[in-house]
Amino acid sequence: MADVSAARTKAVFEFKSATLPLIAVILKTSDLDVLAEALDAQLADSPDFFEQEPVVIDLSLLQEAQGEGEAAGDAPAAADIDFAALRSLLARHQTQPIAVRGGNAAQNAAARAAGLSLAAMPAAAAPRAPAPPAEAPASEAPQIVREVPVPANGTLLIDKPLRSGQQVYARGGDVVVTAVVSFGAEVIADGNVHVYAPLRGKAIAGARGNTEARIFSTCMEAQLVAIAGIYRTNEVALPDTVLGKSAQVRLDGKKLAIDPI
Repeated sequence: MADVSAARTKAVFEFKSATLPLIAVILKTSDLDVLAEALDAQLADSPDFFEQEPVVIDLSLLQEAQGEGEAAGDAPAAADIDFAALRSLLARHQTQPIAVRGGNAAQNAAARAAGLSLAAMPAAAAPRAPAPPAEAPASEAPQIVREVPVPANGTLLIDKPLRSGQQVYARGGDVVVTAVVSFGAEVIADGNVHVYAPLRGKAIAGARGNTEARIFSTCMEAQLVAIAGIYRTNEVALPDTVLGKSAQVRLDGKKLAIDPI
């Protein structure tokens, strides 16, 4: 009888590990009123951007801020979080919060009590080029990171606009974006970056050191372009031959070359 029961169980289901695309919302404040205002402003132009996609709430930056505050003798920077209210806030923007990562023991317990799981995922950000000097101070708006495994064909396709603060990282392949990449948004790939629309944000190709990677855009207005760690910002104006026109970015030795297409 036991053998028959086991055979039926195997036929009904099985457990397998799976790699699924997830969005991480990296919190920079525990003040939900401030967070609500920032989310409303950032997603006002694309209220249906997420379409009920699963979300991981990343608390790692709050822990860093708390550690810095305690080291300086100040009050802890990361306060208690009402995870039930946070879930409702994120759900209002068409997401499905399912887990937290990077929290302390008390936050993890509170998250579990609110019905969230604990994600066994690295909290480190995706590889990127060195940040240019004199950037504007970081706001308290959450960073929305879409880390998506590249399909078997080696190319990730993004067909929705990327707004300021949003980031897409094509790990292990190329990325093709067919909508605008706004100022403050980031497109990162281990391979090539193709943007068939205005590229106004940051484009980073060859994120893991591929010097043969390139960046292509039908409207080059980039805030920053980088290949294999070598970057150029809009502090150096693009020449008229490529500004607002179809162009490609490639490495020429240790320098970036931007050519019209």
